[in-house]
Amino acid sequence: MNDDYAIRVRNLYKTFDEVQAVRDVSLDVRPGEIFSLLGPNGAGKSTTISMLACLLEPTAGDAYVMGHSILHEQMAVKSSIGVVPQEIALYEDLSARENLSFWGKMYGLRGERLRQRIDEVLEIIGLAQRQKGPVANFSGGMKRRLNIGVALLHRPDVLILDEPTVGIDPQSRRNILDSVQEFNRQGMTVLYTTHYMEEAQEISDHIAIMDQGEIIAYGTHDELVQIVGELDRIDLTLSTPPGQEEIRAALIQTWRQLDRVHQVSTAGHETITTEAGSPAEQSPDFEAAVDHSGLTLLVGDSNLVLPDLFETAVAVGARITSVDIQEPNLEAVFLHLTGRALRD
Repeated sequence: MNDDYAIRVRNLYKTFDEVQAVRDVSLDVRPGEIFSLLGPNGAGKSTTISMLACLLEPTAGDAYVMGHSILHEQMAVKSSIGVVPQEIALYEDLSARENLSFWGKMYGLRGERLRQRIDEVLEIIGLAQRQKGPVANFSGGMKRRLNIGVALLHRPDVLILDEPTVGIDPQSRRNILDSVQEFNRQGMTVLYTTHYMEEAQEISDHIAIMDQGEIIAYGTHDELVQIVGELDRIDLTLSTPPGQEEIRAALIQTWRQLDRVHQVSTAGHETITTEAGSPAEQSPDFEAAVDHSGLTLLVGDSNLVLPDLFETAVAVGARITSVDIQEPNLEAVFLHLTGRALRD
């Protein structure tokens, strides 16, 4: 297999009891990059990396890690990777040093080499001063850092992290993201899964967006954003009279008739494409999605669209109470491709 790639995935499938958790996934990860799998819970991210880590056997397809097949060279694959699972995998009655010693021996480290590597890892993860106390007394962020430390013990070529910042405080999250970027600067290839769009945007060289077991978009951040073109994102809050929910539906119908309206998507439901206007008369540069807390719109030029939004809202008895305008981002890409918000 071509050694120009740290990871190559080809037509990977995984089925559980007739449910396809992963469907025809193919992707390439270059050496020395941070590659993120971005998608909501249940998208198939964890199942994909479990197959890459040889923890699950694919139903079909194959993948290669540092040139080694996950089907035929599992020991070579496992020696090449460090895996940080979503669930904490530590012995809480042991200290940080004792946990690292146990897992280091599982990697085949012994004696002075093991002691030296434990000291190095404790410094890397910032727990040298807390190495003797029981892990049960650690905060969630400290446990996450120790979990990462375990994966670093044998100096892997590829570090795989599955949702490493879920359920921790902002300071610990910042520490982990900084650490991941530092590992990468030192030459380590990183495969990172997350459902936080902001994390993927910040740290990734390439991103694959997953949904319902499939890769639905793949590229750099800038390449992915180009999918929605030069659009602005508008998040707004709409106030309507109590008991008159039909006003919201009427407003959507009114917006569908505005110039340059291309598509109106209700978050988590069906996508409605407008038919009025020829391509020359109507640009595909407007999209709206609804949820219970407000509306999210993608527009070609917010300065031109906003006056019409306010005017039409007033016309049906609604009131726009807040507006937040942003440049296109990965949330907008996911909304455009699926018709619902990333965290639905």
